[in-house]
Amino acid sequence: MHKISGFPVQRIPKPIGVHTIKTIMQKVFVYGTLKKNEPNNYWLQDPNNGIGNFVADGYTKTKYPLIIATKYNIPFLLHSPGNGHFVQGEIYDVDDKMLSKLDILEDHPNYYVREIDDIIVKNSSSSDPQIEKCWVYFLKNFKPELLKREYFDNYSSHGSHGLQYMDSNSSELVYKAMDALLNKKKNES
Repeated sequence: MHKISGFPVQRIPKPIGVHTIKTIMQKVFVYGTLKKNEPNNYWLQDPNNGIGNFVADGYTKTKYPLIIATKYNIPFLLHSPGNGHFVQGEIYDVDDKMLSKLDILEDHPNYYVREIDDIIVKNSSSSDPQIEKCWVYFLKNFKPELLKREYFDNYSSHGSHGLQYMDSNSSELVYKAMDALLNKKKNES
């Protein structure tokens, strides 16, 4: 026992053979059904999918067209930089397991393509805007007619647009609807 300021203090030995495992976290920007209070946010909240922690609200540094399409009213961020709006969304810290689950949900890289982009953090305490590098799921190969649709700066399934997201029990049906947007044919070589 040692005494510090008259109080007895017992030294606790360091455990032998204990290793700490550091989980590598990556930032993902979500702009559609994965946001809070949206139909697919449960994916980020389910511990079976890995870790998904909300970090901050943000918006894209570059303007993009955010549209709603297919008979399921799916939000799509079209990779057409400079067109559209600064799109609002949320930044999450996710582990590799969660990222792989999100890749499955977004069918990366078959439909959406996940790329790093600059996201501006809202309500940053500094006077200079804080920019985070985040993964973002884009629709890159799409029919040009999609650029003629209405653009949104902020998605909500219950928005005034009246295009409520319709979850399908069959991902095959959703992918067929997305094929029509991408001008692809199944089993194409």
